[in-house]
Amino acid sequence: MPSRFKHQVPKYKVTRSAACINCGTCAKSCPYGVHERQEGHNKMSVPIDYKCIGFECKNNDFYCVAKCPRNALAISLNPMYETLGDYRWTADMITGTWIMAETGYPPERTDLEYNTGNSGGGFDKLRLKFPSGRPKIDKFEISTEIPLNRRNDGRANIVISTPVYGGGMSFGSVSLPTMVSKAHNAALWNTFTCTGEGGYPELLQPYNDHVITQVATGLFGVREETIQRVKIVEFKYAQGAKPGLGGHLLGEKNTESVARMREAVKGTSLFSPFPFHSVYSIEDHKKHIDWIKEINPDALVSVKVSTPNDVDMVAVGSYYAGAHIIHIDGGYGGTGAAPDIAKKNIAMPIEYAITKVHNFLKEEGARDAVTLIASGGIRTAHDLAKAICLGADGAVIGTAEMVSLECVRCGNCESGRGCARGIASTDSELADL
Repeated sequence: MPSRFKHQVPKYKVTRSAACINCGTCAKSCPYGVHERQEGHNKMSVPIDYKCIGFECKNNDFYCVAKCPRNALAISLNPMYETLGDYRWTADMITGTWIMAETGYPPERTDLEYNTGNSGGGFDKLRLKFPSGRPKIDKFEISTEIPLNRRNDGRANIVISTPVYGGGMSFGSVSLPTMVSKAHNAALWNTFTCTGEGGYPELLQPYNDHVITQVATGLFGVREETIQRVKIVEFKYAQGAKPGLGGHLLGEKNTESVARMREAVKGTSLFSPFPFHSVYSIEDHKKHIDWIKEINPDALVSVKVSTPNDVDMVAVGSYYAGAHIIHIDGGYGGTGAAPDIAKKNIAMPIEYAITKVHNFLKEEGARDAVTLIASGGIRTAHDLAKAICLGADGAVIGTAEMVSLECVRCGNCESGRGCARGIASTDSELADL
C-alpha cells in the first residue's frame, strides 16, 4: 500500500553544497533513487533522504560521496530521526514497519534493526535458537493456520490463515477510516479485527465475517443485532495497560457521531465501570458467556483478561465457564488514556504470563480445548514467533497496526486533534488524511 505521505522521516541526511555543478553523476551512480534531476530542469533536485542507506554505502562502487567530482555531497545522521519512537518502539523498528506495510516485504537495508527494540527486557532479551543441521523445509509445506474453536461443541469451526488478528480499538479512540482499513486488511488475510467497546459502525458491515464485536463493562453500542451479525464475540474483562480500570474516552474525542453510536451526550468524558457489576464469580462468568451463546448460537466467545499474578487461575476459570478463546493482555499493551501508575506498575509482562497460563492449562487437561491468544507487546513477526514458542497459539496486535498505518508514536492519542496522522483522531479533517 503506497504511503499517504510524500516522505518518511529519513535516518540519514544527504546534503548538497554550493560546490555542486549539477553534472548528474550522483543520479547516474545511485541505484536507490536518492538523487534525481527532473525532466527539463538544469539543477539537481533536493536529495530524497529517506531512500539513502547511509554509511554502509561506502563499500560500494557507486557511493555518491566518493563519485562526486566536486566533493559537494555529504551524508550524516538525521537528528530528527533520533527523536522518533522510544525504547520499545525504536526509530528503526518504526521505519521497518512502515517499509513492510508499504511494500509487503522486509526491508532490504541492513542498517535497520527492525526486529527488536532497545528496552533490554521482555521479547527484546529473548532470542530464537535454531538447532544445527536442521532439515530444509519447503515453505509451501508450512501452514500458519490456527483453529479458534477447539471445544468441538458444534459451533462454527473457524480457522484463520495467519496466527494473528487485530486488537480492539473503539470508534472514538480511533477514526472510522482506521477501523475500516483494519477490517479490510483482516478480510484480505482471512483473519479478524475487533471493534473495541465503542459500538459497531455501519461501515464495518461488509466485513462482518472478519469482525469481532466487543462487550465491555460500559456496554456502549452493544445490541442483540450486533452480537448476532458476527462469528466471534469478545468479553473485555480487563486490559493489560490498565488492569482493574475501565475504559476512558475523553470529552473532546466524543463527537456527535461517536456520542450517537455510544448513546451518550456529545462532549462528555465517557467512563466504563471498573468491573462488570453482574460478574463476581465463575458462575456469574458462565452466565455471561451463556447469554452470548443464547443470543448467537453460532458465535465463538473470546474472553480478554489482563495478567495479574493469578492469571493462570483466571484462564482456567474461563475455560470451565465455556470460553473458546482465552485472550491474555500483558502489561506492555498500548492505550490512549491510562494513568502512568497503571501502565507501569500493575500487569505482568506477557512473556511470563504466556508460559504460566499454558502450563496450568496443560496440568488441568484443558490446553488442547482452548485457543490461547497473547497480546500486549507483540510488535513484530519475531515477537509473534517468540510468543508461540512460549506457549501461545497466536497473538493480537494493536500498536503494530497503528504503526503500519504510519503512526509516529507521538503519544497524543487521547486528544481529539492530537493525532497528527489522523489515526487516533475523531476530527473529520484529520481522519481523512
